[in-house]
Amino acid sequence: MRIGIMPATGTPVATSEYITTVGRAADELGFHSFWAPEHVVFFEEYSSRYPYTPDGRINMRIGGPIDPFQVLTFAAAVTSRIRLGTGICLVPQRNPVYTAKEVAGLDWLSNGRFDFGVGIGWLKEEFAAVDVPWPDRAGRTREYIEVMQQLWSEGVAEYHGTYYDLPACIQHPKPVQQPHPPIFFGGESEPALKRVAAQGQGWFGFDLGPDEAREHLTRLDRELAANGRSRADIEVFVSPFRRAPTRDLIEQYEEVGVDQVIVPVGGREAADAVARLEQLANELLPTKV
Repeated sequence: MRIGIMPATGTPVATSEYITTVGRAADELGFHSFWAPEHVVFFEEYSSRYPYTPDGRINMRIGGPIDPFQVLTFAAAVTSRIRLGTGICLVPQRNPVYTAKEVAGLDWLSNGRFDFGVGIGWLKEEFAAVDVPWPDRAGRTREYIEVMQQLWSEGVAEYHGTYYDLPACIQHPKPVQQPHPPIFFGGESEPALKRVAAQGQGWFGFDLGPDEAREHLTRLDRELAANGRSRADIEVFVSPFRRAPTRDLIEQYEEVGVDQVIVPVGGREAADAVARLEQLANELLPTKV
């Protein structure tokens, strides 16, 4: 079982020292991956419901997250082995040409260590703030990924769809990983699992226990089969979120078919976060590689 981490990446905690110190420690201790989330704005009042807390409200006791591509590029500069993932990049809110450029650039600078975690978003008010329509954000996501795949390929890229028209052009750099960095979709709904089966190289389930993960994976297997694919074609990530990541819990995830567990790592100071990483490494990593 591979173990990844999702450390604090929001202000005021995530200073340059914090990111570099935590990144180096995770790399040296043998964690498999380092994940950073995305939100460009938050709101004091909103009608949207956050899907991962009982009251539907997201914790805003500290500042919002730094842009994930900035965090991960910063971490890439001080690490050599650990993989770097967006958990999750809000693709339909973004211009796909710029996003393709950021993905390829990060993959290039990290020597092929980037994992592209994608989501369609839950905060309607955030879409309004960036002047992007909320309806059919799933269709927009599908097309934007197709636009990016064109830009990552060799030769001239061109795309004409419902939501985006890309004139014939060439973008560099190309990703180190070919044909592109792996695309992992987040979300637990039926449409989210369909996206994994149709376009993804993996699925990122959040705030799921082993039994819940098993249920979702059974549904995902049906969607994969409908697309002529199987579980062997994808990688499965799950974050326990509010569950204590014990060795027993990790073994339960492994039994139901999870490939990698992504563990939240707190600590308001870099030294606190490193101490937590050392504890987790001792408890969860069978070997230090």
